Amino acid sequence: MSFDWVAALLQTNIRRSVHTDLRGVWVRGPLPQGGAVLAPNHHSWWDGYVLREVTWVLGLDFRVLMAEEQLARFPFLRRLGALGTRDLREAVRAAREGAWVVIFPEGTLHPAGPPRGVQPGAAWIARTAGVPLVPVALRVTLRGAQHPEAYLRFGRGVEGTDLGNALTRELAALDAELRESGPEAPLAGYLRLSGGRTSAQERLNLPGRVLARITGER
Repeated sequence: MSFDWVAALLQTNIRRSVHTDLRGVWVRGPLPQGGAVLAPNHHSWWDGYVLREVTWVLGLDFRVLMAEEQLARFPFLRRLGALGTRDLREAVRAAREGAWVVIFPEGTLHPAGPPRGVQPGAAWIARTAGVPLVPVALRVTLRGAQHPEAYLRFGRGVEGTDLGNALTRELAALDAELRESGPEAPLAGYLRLSGGRTSAQERLNLPGRVLARITGER
């Protein structure tokens, strides 16, 4: 197979965006060990980029279902694993072969908050492919640093009828962790999977300590 320069260029641009515009990507929970259907909330423009970054770091195959009109606007995203909503057989086949297939069960982008209904497509693909259906709470949020931080909380596999409640629970748990944690430190219990851009105050921290020691200031 010939090298796909377009896909490589797209990957470089997306990863550069994640690494320079976010402080980092953190994950928590049992990550699927093989093919799975991931069902995250969809409350941020960053969601697809962040999930794709996770699979690049882990070396996993990736598919994501997009609305047909969106994919028609950005057809080049097929080179990075995007599928249309009519490509269900391909999504099933990819999951069976070990890919993470991402389906946003809310159906479209919504303002941050609790999940707004769950469509049946994710459960159907997981059931047909015989792979776990995994709720994923996802927040990209500005806390105490200069740049936003991305957090993903993976739940355990569920039955399709339980997806709505499971996603609501995982998202509520993540929102509680964000509310109750000090804003200048990453959330406890999360693994930093991908590095990002440090804040100006972090970059000045070491020179500031050195200068304080030289001048005798504390």
